[in-house]
Amino acid sequence: MANRTSEITLKIQLDENKVPEKLNWTAQDGGITNADAKAMMLSVWDSAAQESLRIDLWTKDMPVDEMKIFFHQTLVAMSDTFNRATQDDKMTATMKDFCDYFAEKLELKK
Repeated sequence: MANRTSEITLKIQLDENKVPEKLNWTAQDGGITNADAKAMMLSVWDSAAQESLRIDLWTKDMPVDEMKIFFHQTLVAMSDTFNRATQDDKMTATMKDFCDYFAEKLELKK
């Protein structure tokens, strides 16, 4: 059986100062085709250098209130991913506590 590949494509439209005006992404395996986005965070682990490489982009029209929600949801998702990757329940609980604190301080919880 041959190895299968999957591709995720990002398209970033920039203004004259190289500031993102529009973000679109495609993930055929996920049924996503040229979907709009206002922000993205991508982290890649460089094992040789033992460091993460990141791309954080958001469009000029990304509202600050939505950015706060985006960060909160990203932190919660990172906590879940950390738990799946490490099974470290104690640290996961600590991370979740911080997520709750973050949401409370930004008044995200209704």
